[in-house]
Parts: sequence; structure tokens; C-alpha cells
Amino acid sequence: MSGPLLSLRQVTKRFPGVLANDRVDFDAYGGEIHALLGENGAGKSTLMKVAYGYYPKDGGEVWLDGRELDLKSPADARRAGIGMVFQSFTLIPAFTAAENIALYLPHLDLMPNVEVIEKEIRDRAVAFGLEVDPRAVVGMMAAGQQQKVEILKLLLAGARVLIFDEPTSVLPPHEIENLFAVFRRLKQAGFAVVFITHKLHEVLECADRITVMRRGAVTGSISGREATEDALLKMMFGGGAVEARRAQPPVAAEPAPALNLEELSSGGAGLPLREINLEVRRGEIVGVAGVSGNGQRELGDVVLGLLPITAGRKWLFGEDVTGWSVARLRQAGVAYVAENPGYMAVAPGLTLAENFAVTSPRAYQLAGGLRVDWARVSADMRRAYGALEIEAPDPGLRAGALSGGNLQRFSLARELGRKPRVIVAVYPTRGLDARTANHAENLLLAARSEGAAVLLMSQDLDELFSLSDRLVVLRSGRIVGRSRPQETTQIEVGRLMTGGG
Repeated sequence: MSGPLLSLRQVTKRFPGVLANDRVDFDAYGGEIHALLGENGAGKSTLMKVAYGYYPKDGGEVWLDGRELDLKSPADARRAGIGMVFQSFTLIPAFTAAENIALYLPHLDLMPNVEVIEKEIRDRAVAFGLEVDPRAVVGMMAAGQQQKVEILKLLLAGARVLIFDEPTSVLPPHEIENLFAVFRRLKQAGFAVVFITHKLHEVLECADRITVMRRGAVTGSISGREATEDALLKMMFGGGAVEARRAQPPVAAEPAPALNLEELSSGGAGLPLREINLEVRRGEIVGVAGVSGNGQRELGDVVLGLLPITAGRKWLFGEDVTGWSVARLRQAGVAYVAENPGYMAVAPGLTLAENFAVTSPRAYQLAGGLRVDWARVSADMRRAYGALEIEAPDPGLRAGALSGGNLQRFSLARELGRKPRVIVAVYPTRGLDARTANHAENLLLAARSEGAAVLLMSQDLDELFSLSDRLVVLRSGRIVGRSRPQETTQIEVGRLMTGGG
């Protein structure tokens, strides 16, 4: 095999509070299908977006066919011969396939010859199994057809490296094999095909080489012929024993559940939940493992009352609360640490003090509700931040001025400061530095030891194994596994998360 077509050397990418890529080396050769495997948050998409010029790198080098590139934008990458198909397609729904492709071409005449473009589309479509009608309106196409238009855009624009970000996530099962057939034709034609995924069976089915990432770094690379499910799982999730961090001694979990979901199914936006049976008792943490997008956010939203329940019942301390509103559930002692605090937990235009008070308005009322006890709000806010062992920001600061990590700190301080009886924590340490994340985890443990029931969702298996009393695994909106951390391994949980055998 000659030298790599695409080569990344010591690539580093940082976001505020997060080292997304830590001196990563990666090679993609012409005439190969290279799978980039890892759980969500491992740094896969970020690395390829650096290669595509979508993100500026903070260190390292990007080489194409032996020439170092200075990528300042995706346009630079496309001119060099690197193309990328995102999970969310970048097509104009009202335009035809030919019009969308023409707009992507690097050298488009002022009066383009539509017939020539359509002929070239048909020729490439036949050669690579990408049959689409050039005159069809993209907005009327199914997802599989739109994906073919995206690939044709890259081919007609002269891409030699084709990067696919979770390409099967938008496809029904019967179209996935068709996509893999396209990959094989591209490989035979000498293209370098890189596809990002977290699904084991996909890489074992079609990849010539597999690189695994975990926590922003490469943990190993292996040929497709030598790869086994167990070897990939070990690279993805580790496998060493995780020592439980018990900041407070546990209390005996009460036999009656604080929160009980019975045969529950959900509707509304997002992935539907199906036949969920789940109990969380006072004095325990139940961890929910799963690859992002498999129902964790929906599970939290159902508990808080944000999503409608289409079947089954929801119980809180023995009372049927299936139809309760969000406000009533919060008044009953349910706290919610949101996955995206900027979207779910705060009003950006309000001050931090106003955001802190608005979730418990009665606690701060004066003069029969005509005034607010702002001094008490500020004192409670400082006390809540003190539990995180970090300095409280100015209560008069607008929430919209805070970074994502600082918003998550605020959300944690406010919710746990209410001394709730049930805590739903969805990725509570995301965006936090290691010190603050450790304090947040210890606060959850302390709340548990004080008798709170905690439902913890995290993509970090180390975190789940070290904090949880019991574990469940969500996949495709269903619970597919239950265990205690001491009775299973990260590899077994990873197998359930990724649909392994």
C-alpha cells in the first residue's frame, strides 16, 4: 500500500473546558473503507470536522497526498479534494437534485448548462449505485435519496476523500446495505472512504480498517479482518475495574419506589419510549447508559412531564402522577439537571438571580407576592455555589452571557440547592472542568445519602459505574439490560449499548 491519501498528525482541538482531540494521528488510504469508531463524545466527529476545515485546529497538521494543507474553511478542504456528508443534510429542499449539486460545484458558469450537469449526475449515479432523478425536488425525496444527492455533490466537486458522519443514523435498515454497496464501489474506484459510527456490526461488516477513539484520543487501530467484537469493545470502553466513589455512606434504599414507571410509552417529539419499566428508590442512584439519541433525553422529559405519556403509568411516592404538569411535579420535589441548560434550564435574557428565583417563586415572595426578597435569593445562590466549592458569579449577570460550562454549573447549583426528593440528571457533568465535575458527582452522592432518589444519565461509563447503585441500558427507546455495577463490566454494558451480539 502506498502512502496515505489523508494524514492527520498530532491534531489537537479544544473547546472551553473540553479537550476534544488530544494529539491525534489518523491515516486514510485510497482504495480503503476506514471506520472511525467510538461512543458519542469520543471526539470522532470533531476530528473529521478539523480535517474538513469546519473547525480550526489548535495544533497538529493535516496532509493530503503528501502536501500539508492550511484549512481555513470547508471551501479550502473541498478545493483540496476532501468532502464530508453530515448527519443533517445541507440541501435546499425547494431545489432539484441537479440544482443542489450545481451550487456545490467549485467552478460554476454564470449560465450553467443544466443538460450537461444532469448527464454527469446520471453517469456518476450509474457508476456508483446512486440512482436519483436529477430533476426531482429534494424536499420530496426520502432520506436515502437525499443522502445519494449529498454523495453526488462530493463526487462532481472532485472529492477524493469522502467522510461520512454517522451515515446510517438517517436510514431505514433496508437501505443500509445499499449504502455499504456504494462504499465498496467507491473503494474499488480508489477513493478514501471514512465513516464515523458507534455501531459494531457496521464496522465488522464493511470496514477494511478500524480506528477507535475514546475521550479525545486514539486507543487503537486494527484491520477489519483481524477485528473482533470483544477487541473493539475493549478499545471503546476500556475494561478495567472502576473503583466506586462513595463520598457519603449509603442509606438503606427504601423498598417502596420514590419514582415508578410502569409499562410506559411516550409520544411527542424525539425518539418514542416503549414499555419502560423502571423504579428508583430513595437513597439510591440508578444510572442510565446508552449511546446518545437512544431515549435518555426523552426519559428525563417524561419524568419531568415535558412529553406526553401514550401508555402506562407514572408514580411518585405511591401517587399516580401520570397527568401532572411540570410545575406540580417540581413542587412535589422533582429536580431536573438538563442536558442543554442554555436551552432547557434558563431564560437567557433574565439575570442569574431572576433565573434562580423563578423556579421557586413562593419561597422568595414578600408583601403577598408584590415584591421579591432578592437578598435571600442572592444568599441562597451563594450557598448553592458554595456546595460546588466554586465562587458564585454576579447575581445581576445575564444568563445569556455565560458559557455552556458555566450555565451547567448554575443549573447544578440551583437544582441541588433546592434539596429535592427526586433528581433527574441528564449528562450533569458535560462541559465541566474535572474539579467541578468531581464536586458535582459528590453532590449527587451526598443527595443520595440524604435520601434523594437519583436517576442519572451519562455517556461516561466510568462515571456511571462509580456512582450508580443499579444500571439500566437504553437502546432505541427500550430498556435492553439491567444489572448492578459490581455484577457486570463496561464491555458488557458497551455491548448492549451498541447492539453487539
